[in-house]
Amino acid sequence: MRKPAGLERLYVDFDSFFASAEQHLQPALRGRPVGVIPVDSEHTGLIAVSREGKALGLKRGTFVRDARRQCPGLVLVTARHEAYVELHRAIIEAIESVVLVKAVCSIDEMLCALLPSEQAEALALGRKVKDVIATRIGPTLTCSVGLGPNDLLAKIAAEMEKPDRLVALHPDALPGPLLSLALTDIPGIAKGNAARLAGAGIGDMAALWRLQPKELRRLWGSVEGERLWMGLHGYTVERPETRRRMFGHGRVLPADWRSLEGAYAAARVLLAKAASRMRRAGFSARALALWLTDRHSAGWYGEEHFAPTWDDPSLLASLSRLFRHAEREDMRRNRSVHIALHDLVPLQDIEEDLFGHTAEAQLKRRMEYLSAIADRMNARHRQTLLHWGPWIDIPGGYAGAKIAFNRIPDAEDF
Repeated sequence: MRKPAGLERLYVDFDSFFASAEQHLQPALRGRPVGVIPVDSEHTGLIAVSREGKALGLKRGTFVRDARRQCPGLVLVTARHEAYVELHRAIIEAIESVVLVKAVCSIDEMLCALLPSEQAEALALGRKVKDVIATRIGPTLTCSVGLGPNDLLAKIAAEMEKPDRLVALHPDALPGPLLSLALTDIPGIAKGNAARLAGAGIGDMAALWRLQPKELRRLWGSVEGERLWMGLHGYTVERPETRRRMFGHGRVLPADWRSLEGAYAAARVLLAKAASRMRRAGFSARALALWLTDRHSAGWYGEEHFAPTWDDPSLLASLSRLFRHAEREDMRRNRSVHIALHDLVPLQDIEEDLFGHTAEAQLKRRMEYLSAIADRMNARHRQTLLHWGPWIDIPGGYAGAKIAFNRIPDAEDF
């Protein structure tokens, strides 16, 4: 455990990224309230709001009908994930002309590690990062930059005075600047954790700061509480390397797809995309899970287990069996569908089957080979040319290629 004496981390956090990206790409939208939606529908919610929209009280998650009522001049734009990913890659290249990117935390957040020779000039480097983004990308796409002794404090600094600011949290100034923050302003403290802290008499940052690390570990119920304490107090926190646990996709279904048949058609597309991602990453799965939810967020869950499998026909057959179970449970009206391939095994760890000479095993190997061929063809032509069984485009597109909080799609996903 080490406690840095200076600023060792630089965190870049873009302001209203999707909405600002659209204003950057479409100059006619600049200065206007913009809301980004996942699909062109009156029954969806905003996934991003421009600064102008936020100034009028619009928030992420607001339903389209309410947003139109609240802001009659609102311009709605359907998300273009491939454009945002391309912009993200240009941003990374621009930042790395100034300082090395240590980790890409999300589509609009990057963590940079400052070399010992750079730490004395941390503030100047922060300003230079903002300048290079403005000159090489454009002034519309602004970012907030935070500097701190570790990852957590640099991220907190970046979020403290958004938008378009540069903030440093020096280790010798702690806890001063932190005391004005709400507990939920701290990454890792969600409403549930804040309620747990409140139950223990911890209602503000001053009370949290006075805790001992073992106390916070006990309140959290895991080592994450102690890691949070160390991060807030300026210590470096080395986390164990995370292991891939699953490949999955989900989709809120369009209104005319909210039947068992519509959910099944969507699930086939989502499973094919997830299986292709899994193969590219070098894994097979020993389980497939299916969730169906209704408008009350209740629903049905089922899963099937099998020997390590990665070919599309076998996985689609498993999905078909799960839907037959859902049909028996009378799951006829579905608002969303989610699939996940889990219990992963690296392909190189799969042992050769002693009975691999059987006709069934040979057929499975052919299906694996053909699945790999389909992946290569689809990736080369950037579209789904080869697939197993019927293929229906889900309204809104981007099946398997939507940007998630901690996942940026590969080019092959589009």
